[in-house]
Amino acid sequence: MSVIKVHGARQNNLKDISLEIPKHQLTVFTGRSGSGKSSLVFNTLAAESERLLNESYSTYIQNQLVQYAKPDVDAIEHLPVAMIINQKRLGGNSRSTVGTISDIYASVRLLWSRIGEPFVGYSDIFSFNNPKGMCPTCSGLGYVEDIDLNELLDFDKSLNEDAIKFPSFRPDSWRGKRYLYTGLFDNDKKLKDYTEDELNTFLYTEPTKLSNPPENWPRTAKFEGLVHRFRRSFLLNDNFEKQRFKQDIDRVVTSRHCPDCDGKRLNQDVLSCKINGYDIADFTNLSIDDAIEFLQQLNSDKAQFIINPLLAQLKALSYIGLNYLTLGRETPTLSGGESQRIKLIRHLNSPLSDLVYIIDEPSVGLHPDDIQRINEIIQSLKDKGNTVLVVEHDPDVIKHADHIIDLGPYAGTHGGEITFTGTYQELLKSETSTGQALRRTHQLKAQPRQSDDWINLNHISRNNINDVSVKLRKEVLNVITGVAGSGKSSLISAGLKNQSDVIYVDQKGVHASNRSNLLTYLNIFDEVRTFFSKQTGLKKSLFSYNSAGACPECHGKGVIKTELAFMPDFTQVCDVCHGTRYKPEVLEAKVDDYSIADILALTVEEAIDFFEEQETVVTALRALAETGLGYMALGQSMDTLSGGEMQRVKLSKYLAHRVSDQIFVFDEPTTGLHEDDIPLLVECFNKLINDNNTVVLIEHNLTMMTEADWIVDIGPYAGASGGQLLYEGEPQGLLDVEESVTAKHLRRYVEA
Repeated sequence: MSVIKVHGARQNNLKDISLEIPKHQLTVFTGRSGSGKSSLVFNTLAAESERLLNESYSTYIQNQLVQYAKPDVDAIEHLPVAMIINQKRLGGNSRSTVGTISDIYASVRLLWSRIGEPFVGYSDIFSFNNPKGMCPTCSGLGYVEDIDLNELLDFDKSLNEDAIKFPSFRPDSWRGKRYLYTGLFDNDKKLKDYTEDELNTFLYTEPTKLSNPPENWPRTAKFEGLVHRFRRSFLLNDNFEKQRFKQDIDRVVTSRHCPDCDGKRLNQDVLSCKINGYDIADFTNLSIDDAIEFLQQLNSDKAQFIINPLLAQLKALSYIGLNYLTLGRETPTLSGGESQRIKLIRHLNSPLSDLVYIIDEPSVGLHPDDIQRINEIIQSLKDKGNTVLVVEHDPDVIKHADHIIDLGPYAGTHGGEITFTGTYQELLKSETSTGQALRRTHQLKAQPRQSDDWINLNHISRNNINDVSVKLRKEVLNVITGVAGSGKSSLISAGLKNQSDVIYVDQKGVHASNRSNLLTYLNIFDEVRTFFSKQTGLKKSLFSYNSAGACPECHGKGVIKTELAFMPDFTQVCDVCHGTRYKPEVLEAKVDDYSIADILALTVEEAIDFFEEQETVVTALRALAETGLGYMALGQSMDTLSGGEMQRVKLSKYLAHRVSDQIFVFDEPTTGLHEDDIPLLVECFNKLINDNNTVVLIEHNLTMMTEADWIVDIGPYAGASGGQLLYEGEPQGLLDVEESVTAKHLRRYVEA
């Protein structure tokens, strides 16, 4: 069949929709933020394709795979196997690099083992994750970490007085008791009065069984010196606690370049092997473009079979706009957009066809100049006989679609319907929010705000920025532009790093579990529980699903997970609370016919009406709605928010509490925003500026550039070809800068 048929999709806010999606074409899904695009494309189509594919494997294999619940849909016909290219950061740890995650480093290792001189071994020895190749001092990390004892300990206190200045080592914690209960120390003696032997025992004892422990010492436990335990718990392993206590770890631990390998991760024997004077680490520290140039100069018949495919992989990375990266760049430092493009590269030369590629906003993090190349790559996937589904807001991607499906008309409960299907030209004539936004013409701000106060960033050097000085205007909207990798973020973060009045509002998730929701993050859940307690006469703690009010069956999780040995875990909605997380008696307590679970199911907009008399709650919720997040449910888990949504939730906190005389820095705040929602965000920035704050945006979106009072353009290109100040001033002047790639696209945008 030449179409994918969806019957009765009701996932999240989808309103029992049915539709046909043409195969072997590029279909773009549009609509306002929260309209249901992701619910249809990712939570329904992608999830069902992956679920059905997983079911074709043995139960043992299924158990190793991500589990997908069956989406709320009657049926999907003719659904191909899905390849999902999302914006989830590649993550990993400091042992994971662009080279290792893309498998390019395997070819590089092979090359050095074949033609590097002197010969030191086969390709595996060139791995910094291999004990035979790694630097013994830093274990292949490239850096060594030291524990600052003056930050970890208060020498003027005893163990009973909380001498260990770290949250999980408090006297009443299980880790703290591993020192208090040993019988080795006088727990009331101040650390500064310890003898040298006592201090060495306390800090550096290797794990050992106590010969005559007190009764309250755990029978099977070993005593371990504080430094060893801290290093093992928080430095050697990447775990949840490392994230949970990140702020305290950063305070206690200092990190520096490994003195023995100088950050190259490998031992001296491996580093002695060179090609044209470069060891393997020198090569992986080159930008992608410089690495291509290095390989093109190699003249080796016996290694040509390695060099040619290696060049093809690197050229693909460069073509897709990642020419400024290095193969040694650690994957946790990559943005969502960079991660997505690396995933996209993996599929470029795939011989597979008749798949459905599902791509989430490929324009994120990209300058308009780079979007043209992304469009070509998406087109090449389609030309191989695949079906390509793209969720997108950017006009430059939408106009290349063969078929467009628009969802709406608005967000949340006001969305979830198909409002348009057809071609781009037909969409332009439609009365949908997307059609209206695409028809709109744009001009630069006629009268930019003026200010006589300046923020001077002088002689900034970082990454590819070398001795650049720039001015930002105070109490106006400053927009920093330039292609991805040109040096925008480096300039701003280095230039403002020593200023105490700078607030960075980024897209990174907060350290949240599925038990934290919008209300807990905004610090108003307590107000809501107090309100319900006063109205119903029940204890406040009953209205928390994390304490007294939790459903006894699922313990406040809303679902029951059953482990089935060799089969995948089976998760089902709790039969007792029906997913609401609360005890039955709590659900029976209602205010105006609403239980606490009903409240958590309300959208922000609906909740504003319900809590109209509760000023603190309403103030926080109105600020959230002002950022365009009125469609979100109060009980939505924080770990389900996209990067753009997370950034706007953080922004709402500052709008609610009205701060002044601060410098706000936003990194690509239009991420995930429909063109019709951008005016809402602009209004939020205007409010900050009206309260005497300065707003600095690092941004690619052309609509947002037209709202700027002051523009700084960095370029002309990325990496070593960027890092120069091309323009600073009022927006109109940028249009005359011939070497600016931003100016080229901005001229097109305002003249259209």
